[in-house]
Amino acid sequence: MARAGLSRERLIAAGAELADEEGFEQVTVSALARRFDVKVASLYSHLRNSQELRTGIALLALAELADRAADALAGRAGRDALTALADVYRDYAHEHPGRYAAAQLRLDPETAAASGGVRQAQLTRALLRGYDLPEPEQTHAVRLLGSVFYGYVSMELGGSFSHSSPGPEESWTRILDALDTLLRTWPTPSAPTPTGP
Repeated sequence: MARAGLSRERLIAAGAELADEEGFEQVTVSALARRFDVKVASLYSHLRNSQELRTGIALLALAELADRAADALAGRAGRDALTALADVYRDYAHEHPGRYAAAQLRLDPETAAASGGVRQAQLTRALLRGYDLPEPEQTHAVRLLGSVFYGYVSMELGGSFSHSSPGPEESWTRILDALDTLLRTWPTPSAPTPTGP
């Protein structure tokens, strides 16, 4: 019988807290059972296994990121919108490192299509419309921004910028300046070189 007060939503929220405290790789049904001081078997009426728990945390994180991004982008365009979106990812990663790691979890196509990740991509494309990028250049730009945001934040969280000057905040600002310049002057793809007969 399920323990009173436990639900799938409550367990996923507790798993997200555990991920932030201990690291996403430490999140398992067993670790969650210890947190609630219950037997592992008592959680299986709510969650099939640790993978379902981890997927639930990933979906929670993606939804939270999409909500934050929507709030941050409201009424903004151009460099202001770019900075707002970038800061959402960076701030979220610092506040919730385990959830941020969970948001990178590879999801099956059906689950991914119903996740907050779709909203995030739509919001990024809305931002890029302010830079007048057509398709398929928008897709390239979405991938570029995601790569830069994820790469920088991952390196920063890992301590890569702790031992040198200037500080990471200054570099972050300069990188966003460079991205804004690149997006405003996005290169036109060159025509393919004709091949001989």
